[in-house]
Amino acid sequence: MSLFYGDLIFSVVILMLIILFAVSFTLFVRRLIINLNRKYRSSNKVEEKLDRIIELLEKDK
Repeated sequence: MSLFYGDLIFSVVILMLIILFAVSFTLFVRRLIINLNRKYRSSNKVEEKLDRIIELLEKDK
C-alpha cells in the first residue's frame, strides 16, 4: 500500500511541476509582449518628436 502512496505523491509532484511551468511560461510571454508594446510606443513618441523638430527646422529656412 505504501508503494501506491509513493506513486500518487510522485504523480502529483510531476503534475504540479507541469502546471508551474505552463503558468511561468504564460507569464513570461505576457511580460515580453507588454515590454515590446512599451518600446514600440516609446519609439513612436521619439519619432514624432523628431518629425516635429525637422518641421521646425525646415520652417526656419
